[in-house]
Amino acid sequence: MFLRLTFLPLIILMTATIAVPAQTTKPDKTAKTDSKQTTPESATAEQVAESTVFIYGGLLGRQNLEQIRKTAFERGKTTITEATGRKNTATYERFAVRGETMSKDKLRVDQAFPDVKFSLVFNGDKIYGLYNETVFTPREDATKAFQNQVWHSIDSLLRYKENESKLELVKREKIMGVDFYILDLTDKQERKTRFYVSVKSLRVMMLEYESEGVSYKRRFYDYNYAQGTLVPYRSVLWAGDKEVEETDIGTVTFGQKIEDTLFQEG
Repeated sequence: MFLRLTFLPLIILMTATIAVPAQTTKPDKTAKTDSKQTTPESATAEQVAESTVFIYGGLLGRQNLEQIRKTAFERGKTTITEATGRKNTATYERFAVRGETMSKDKLRVDQAFPDVKFSLVFNGDKIYGLYNETVFTPREDATKAFQNQVWHSIDSLLRYKENESKLELVKREKIMGVDFYILDLTDKQERKTRFYVSVKSLRVMMLEYESEGVSYKRRFYDYNYAQGTLVPYRSVLWAGDKEVEETDIGTVTFGQKIEDTLFQEG
């Protein structure tokens, strides 16, 4: 137990000063008053981000995320709403292998719609598709949507340090009764994502980004722990004011062996 605690004091103090409400007891008149303390109002962008990493990673924060999430296997279903209003539901399997940075990750998503099955793969070099083991080049809109899922994600905040992304704490704002830190992240390719982090829980409740002139927002629901790390099991994506996608995770497992052949073209 002692070994675990040695990693905790700094980040616990940081989290506590950001997230815990002010005490109601009377102040100690003998205490010094000239020292500066971090409060929810004076928190910096990095303090908010680091506290969020700690919340998602559990007892060891970033160390937990790096060790436990070296690989990920996820099953679930996605419902896509077309421009006509027609809904298509697919089951999916998602395989991921963590690299030193997100640009070096490997990712594969197998989707099964009622009338077609195909895969989209990112192997660190490019994105390509697989249909009946035949490689194809996905449509530009499909490639863009796949990229947006990767780069405009909670992971891009949790891994901001290794990605060398820039952070800016825009403001603190109450929306529909919920107090949020509004945090902007800009990665090295100048992709920008705005995160709405709950002041109370330090969870990401929503993110926003713009792509091809369209404003998107994704909301996160049904948070639970998987192998000691925090996961939102449901998310909903809007393009403008229209819901375009809903994803529900059935199961997620971290750390199991994933064969490298899954990400190879041939």
